[in-house]
Amino acid sequence: MLSQVFGLDHVVITVNDLDAAAANWRALGFTVSPRGTHSAHMGTGNYTIMFDDDYLELLGVLTEQPHNEPTRAYLARREGIERAAFTAVNAAAGVAELQARGIAGTGPVDFGRPVTLPDGRETMARFSTFNWPIEERPGDMRIFACQHHTRGAVWIPQLQQHANTATGIARVELLSRDPLAAARHMGRLIDREPQAQPDGAWCVPSGSSRADFVFLSRPVLAARYPGVDVAGLPDEGAAALVLRVADSARAREALGRVPVSACGDKWVVPASHANGLMLVLVPA
Repeated sequence: MLSQVFGLDHVVITVNDLDAAAANWRALGFTVSPRGTHSAHMGTGNYTIMFDDDYLELLGVLTEQPHNEPTRAYLARREGIERAAFTAVNAAAGVAELQARGIAGTGPVDFGRPVTLPDGRETMARFSTFNWPIEERPGDMRIFACQHHTRGAVWIPQLQQHANTATGIARVELLSRDPLAAARHMGRLIDREPQAQPDGAWCVPSGSSRADFVFLSRPVLAARYPGVDVAGLPDEGAAALVLRVADSARAREALGRVPVSACGDKWVVPASHANGLMLVLVPA
């Protein structure tokens, strides 16, 4: 078990049109932060959707920089979850820990973005990140870790209240041609043992009480969500983002006229309406 990272911190949903994506997620009942612009060497901007302990990041490329070349390569193929971030205790120590285990981690990278607080004051959100090697992509998803130096500039209470009552990430479900191999790959990178699921999927806990990564085949995904079209999803990659909601009825109401399928106690929004991901809302 790694000592310098714990649990899923956030997922990076990479999009072609950042402002259009923000409008789309507002229509799904989420409170979206004001737009942020990262440090110049990053070349990216974002919107965040904040929960109790974790969050979603909608990320777009604003200027081409060497740092965002992998993001641009991903967007040439599709939108969706390009990366998942773990919470870092100490980014510099985290890189050293990976390297001591024979994993060629890189970083730390320090950066920030300006934040306007609800009372109108300006501040800076500051971060240090480190990366696992870019070629290490379990389920075609890159992973990194993020140390928050200014949590109060990111977890703002007014941004944590959502019309759909979402409270956090339950799991990320990733399609794979070989789910066990992908789960073992993730497990090796974060020092966690894959766990077999009754339906044939494989689960890798991210740590603490945070979200799980679940690797599964297309038939298993289709069986989990009967009646939902999964044909357009990638053969390898993040397919479903499963979020907990406090009030299922209010969640359905907040979705309005968005196409929604009922799968047991879950509400499922198709990938065509969630920037390349099936959005699944489940009771907390």
